[in-house]
Amino acid sequence: MKVLNKDELQIAEGVLLKHLPKSLKVYGYLFGINRNKPTTLEIVVDTWPDFKVIICRPDPKNKRALEFMKKVTYYSMDEQILRKMLAEENAIDWSTNFLIGGFDISHAPLLKEVSSDREVNNRGYTSVHLLYLPDSSHLLTPAVDSELESRITSLNLTHVDLVNKTWKFGGNAKGYNNINNLINNFPSCCITDGQGQPVAWILVYDYCAMGLLYTLPEHRGKGYAKVLVSTMAKRLHAQGYPVYVFIEEENAVSYRLFKNLGFIDDPSYRAVWFEFNF
Repeated sequence: MKVLNKDELQIAEGVLLKHLPKSLKVYGYLFGINRNKPTTLEIVVDTWPDFKVIICRPDPKNKRALEFMKKVTYYSMDEQILRKMLAEENAIDWSTNFLIGGFDISHAPLLKEVSSDREVNNRGYTSVHLLYLPDSSHLLTPAVDSELESRITSLNLTHVDLVNKTWKFGGNAKGYNNINNLINNFPSCCITDGQGQPVAWILVYDYCAMGLLYTLPEHRGKGYAKVLVSTMAKRLHAQGYPVYVFIEEENAVSYRLFKNLGFIDDPSYRAVWFEFNF
């Protein structure tokens, strides 16, 4: 097992690019890290340079990691090597509460078995569709009049509290820290009212997926979500970002929204979030 250095992370990003869309979450993390976005993660592989498993995990040397929920994600091309890293090589710290997010649902039995052997409880957090936009030619752009276009801007740090209060996983100090980091370091897009206050918005997670799409209840039904998604997708493509989103399986409204805008879903692939030591 090897922790990757700065130069090796650049190479690993190029390797993962060949395995899209299933490698998108790890690719997104590396994309951000390689463009000097702040991170609390370290990246490990089974072997180098011909790795079969790559894992993003909290960096034990990073003091800021304590400010956030402990999150792990990985991309695996070999389940036996993955099993060895998780069960024998201590590739992750099983002693604390953490999430493994965005992994292939086919690995769920393996993760349950390894955690059970270590007497660590687990629960499925959510199952999601992965929808992605390979290039901007797939994007179906809604019409935007000049008045609405003049109200499209980016979020700033005065909006952190509003976003945190409305985020289903927020409302606490760790949520506040997370959103503060995202607004400060990653692209965002919002639509404002006549007083310049956001009434609808979308952000980009630190793994470069679009998320936190939200419209205040009194402003719904105006097509703002379509405008935000298409505007953000175009901005991300222009800046070289991957363009993708995870949609929870029960969220049929958001699924239809992204599909109708041209995003592609691979029906053979499902990503899952598991929580351990809860």
